[in-house]
Amino acid sequence: MYESGAGDALYERLSAYAASGMIPMHVPGHKRNSGMLGAELPYDIDVTELPGFDNLHDMRGVLLDTADLAAALYGCGRAFPLVNGSTCGLLAAVRAFTSRGDTVIMARNCHMSVYSAVELCGLKPVYITPETDGVSGITCSVSPESVAGAVADNPGCALIIITSPTYEGVVSDVAAIAEAARGRSIPLLVDEAHGAHLGFSDYFPAQAMREGADAAVVSLHKTLPALTQCALALVRDPLAGYDAMRRELSVFQTSSPSYVLLASIDRCLRLLAARGRRLFDAFEDRLRRFDARVGELGALRAIRRGNMAAAHPGFYDLDPGKIVISARGAGLTGPELAGLLRAEYRIETEMAAADYIVAVATVCDGEGYLDALADALLSIDSACPRAAQAPPAPCFRCGAGGGESGGGAAALGYAAGAVAAESVWAYPPGRPIIVAGEVITEDAVREIRRLADAGVTLRAARGEN
Repeated sequence: MYESGAGDALYERLSAYAASGMIPMHVPGHKRNSGMLGAELPYDIDVTELPGFDNLHDMRGVLLDTADLAAALYGCGRAFPLVNGSTCGLLAAVRAFTSRGDTVIMARNCHMSVYSAVELCGLKPVYITPETDGVSGITCSVSPESVAGAVADNPGCALIIITSPTYEGVVSDVAAIAEAARGRSIPLLVDEAHGAHLGFSDYFPAQAMREGADAAVVSLHKTLPALTQCALALVRDPLAGYDAMRRELSVFQTSSPSYVLLASIDRCLRLLAARGRRLFDAFEDRLRRFDARVGELGALRAIRRGNMAAAHPGFYDLDPGKIVISARGAGLTGPELAGLLRAEYRIETEMAAADYIVAVATVCDGEGYLDALADALLSIDSACPRAAQAPPAPCFRCGAGGGESGGGAAALGYAAGAVAAESVWAYPPGRPIIVAGEVITEDAVREIRRLADAGVTLRAARGEN
């Protein structure tokens, strides 16, 4: 297991970790695979807007070539390279499609950046709350019926916002949701941050833009070979959406963009164009082999695409690149399972929730990464007594709307029924348990206690745990 020295400078600490041999089953998607991607970055190409290198906020040359390639790969009218991550793309997209005071329909499991955009733009949110999967406790897909109902109740809304795929890889029926939105001429924005790799193989769900979304934001760095903060904003209509998105990106994206990151975006896209089919064919083979092996787990449980229809009817589809392992049947918490993998098997996973872990597989995984993860899970599983039946998954329903935020601090035990003065969330995944201005429910209090007891780190707007 990697252990840092207390006095290490950041660069030295990062270098030591890179040499430690830890297996990265987490983002960024490049997995530090310099053998595939090269090791030329970054200092000698870290420049500013010199002649011949274009301007990100007024693309006319080499950066426009990058943007055009992105648009072709993702099936949209226009694409914008992002060097401030998906967060700046979501902020810009929400503002581009709305005016102050507008009503927006949004899934309650949207990322905190969407809530920030709603607050900054002075919007009125109407929440769609997806169901909770009774087996895993994971939030289900957003149903087209819930969107159609919300649209019927709010015909003058300006925008619909959903997350697909979620942090756990749950995909919604974007095509049907887009159809419901199109019937009322309401644009659909999809936070597709965790789905930049979708659509490059028939083994994976389709891309949101090809399913009818009007705009989407993807994080290249999460699941593809790109440096952290590399992302794309995608717009369907090159006329109606392009100018507004470009204007808002000039507000939310740095005026001094990193050419190191822009070069990483360009290299990632060119790699997909030149070698994507071969890379994803090999990736599919590794995932199929892994899926067959974890199907043998007993106390631990893999949330698998193969048994989705019967075991998880609330999931429209699953991203096979997100590996979700439930620990409830083994009597473990998510942090405990992640700790075992780290300490005993030198495997670092992406996220530990109260009852499960999430590992991220990408095209850049080393040949033995998924085999090592399967070996470790089967080994841990064999040492765990198998419960006759796993305890039922907790069903968390978020807080109720209404009220004005404000007031002072209150002990958690007395918080139910009060109006939240600030938002509370676990990060990752960055979905709020409580949103400022909501009435705090008993469910929310129980969920916060459950997460804290399991060892999950909670965050609030003031930075307090």
